[in-house]
Amino acid sequence: MTDCDRGFVLRSLGYIGISTARTGEWADFATGLLGMQVAEKGRSGIALRTDERAARLFVETGEMETVTAMGWEVDDADALAMLAAKLSDAGNEVTLGTAGQAASRQVTELIQTHDPAGNALEFFHGPADAPTPFAPGREISGFRTGSLGLGHIVLTTRSIDALIPFYRDVLGFRLSDYALRPFKAYFFHLNERHHSFAMVETGKEGFHHLMVELNSLDDVGQGYDLALLEEEQVAVSLGRHTNDFMTSFYARSPSGLMVEYGWGGRSINPETWEPRECDYGPSLWGHERSWLDETKRAEARSLRLGAAAAGHRAPDFVRPGGTN
Repeated sequence: MTDCDRGFVLRSLGYIGISTARTGEWADFATGLLGMQVAEKGRSGIALRTDERAARLFVETGEMETVTAMGWEVDDADALAMLAAKLSDAGNEVTLGTAGQAASRQVTELIQTHDPAGNALEFFHGPADAPTPFAPGREISGFRTGSLGLGHIVLTTRSIDALIPFYRDVLGFRLSDYALRPFKAYFFHLNERHHSFAMVETGKEGFHHLMVELNSLDDVGQGYDLALLEEEQVAVSLGRHTNDFMTSFYARSPSGLMVEYGWGGRSINPETWEPRECDYGPSLWGHERSWLDETKRAEARSLRLGAAAAGHRAPDFVRPGGTN
């Protein structure tokens, strides 16, 4: 019997925790640009909603601008216990979250650990729903979440090869595809979302971005107009990815970490999906990346122009899914 048959397999990205000294700026950014809803606000920070869940983003008052937790959902208490045992057997220190910590995350129970690069991870079951419908902070159609989870996260790392055994073999992430130019990047899925997790090899450990997906392309375009009003808020220009077909831009948050704001992500069949190399770059067009040095930016631009010259196209519409 496999680990998946025993039921501890991760379901989706449930939430993100962020420490910041700029909670007021985060509230304005999350509601005014992203369209999230402030669910709770206090001296310790704010909790933000994107859907029926009580909270998806926890912005906590602190001295450092950093991601404090990436929360992954499992089915139930038995699944959480099996996962804790597997993490421990693999040599990872696992801590059971206190009742207060679980309450602050709006979940029934959670455990905490770190990946080999030191990134803080939480795993939980029993997320709470809010008592009222989601009310967006600006006029948007809503976020694509549900069984797909909050969205996806991408880490930077010195060595993808050093992290793959932990995420693939211990946690059960499945490879979607990978790119070797203009930077090395590997993408992993848990459900029908093309990827819930990815790693980019940049030479340093850190958090690259959080992606949230909207239900309408116009939500993204109108968000792009809003982001352009603020100098240097756009970190990556509007473009479309080659692998998940997402049309998106990346905004700099008050903490400096990026939030990808997208529409049109492909759905896959996790049981039949076969990984491949993205051999014509990460984007079909656009996505000028200000975080790359000029040499890598030129290489990325060359790959995009090559994709255009070869006539590479993504579907005009990618849902309902299963293969697209």
